[in-house]
Amino acid sequence: MAITAEQVKRLRDRTGAGMADCKKALEEADGDDDRAIEFLRKRGAASAAKRSDRVAKEGVITSAVSEDKHRGIIAEVNSETDFVARNESFLQFAKEVAEAALGAYPSSHEAFLLSKLSNGATIAEEVGAQTGRLGEKLEARRFELIDASDGFVTSYIHPGAKLGVMVAISGTDQAKATALGREIAMQIAAMNPMALDRSGVSTATAEKEIEIYKVQARNEGKKEEIIERISKNKLEKFYQDNVLLEQSFIKDAAKTITDLLKEAGPNTKVTGFVRMQLGEQHHAQPAEAEQTAA
Repeated sequence: MAITAEQVKRLRDRTGAGMADCKKALEEADGDDDRAIEFLRKRGAASAAKRSDRVAKEGVITSAVSEDKHRGIIAEVNSETDFVARNESFLQFAKEVAEAALGAYPSSHEAFLLSKLSNGATIAEEVGAQTGRLGEKLEARRFELIDASDGFVTSYIHPGAKLGVMVAISGTDQAKATALGREIAMQIAAMNPMALDRSGVSTATAEKEIEIYKVQARNEGKKEEIIERISKNKLEKFYQDNVLLEQSFIKDAAKTITDLLKEAGPNTKVTGFVRMQLGEQHHAQPAEAEQTAA
């Protein structure tokens, strides 16, 4: 199939690989981006793929936490331009969206849009009204809930409001959970873990990484008898980079996040997290993926 310049540019933006490499990869993959990324990685032309496509939308990430700190919501509210996204009226609307949705605690996107704002209008109705008022299309695009009935939720919105994180911590008091939650939320914002622990990384993902490492090693001329060991060592590094509890703490590389939890107390654990970045698919780790700092 014919590969367009737009396809090549999109793949280059996602991988950082050269234009010629991207075109070749797309040709080999019949235009499929994910297969093309895998092709590039196997040949060392792309060190890693971004885990989700970005979309060309402006706006903010906003959040709200219940008074008792047991529940939280994080949402993305979009505008067409960054100029509107920085408008005080738009920022206030986004804040009200989060607060209304927290009160409604919706179970679907449809229910989210039907959440009632303080003025009595639904989110969907106010989106239409604000669209007319601000002169460009707005959208309440998505939301994610986090529940910590046996712990406390902490919210962190990175300066600029393009990235937000919510973390649930249990096993300690509210003050300690809030302080620790902020440290871990900043870690998640910076390091973008794909899972809380190894159980959150699918077998398919691990197997694909192993396959890529083996192909890379063969392309480097490594002997077959050591390729297995090399690939397993690289998989360990993959876990350390991508699993929250195994990541090095950004403020002290001598510690892992597990070490940080142990310091807070023997029963302290992260019971879930949500990381949301403007234009990306949400990245949540539900409460089922728990890990005690023992």
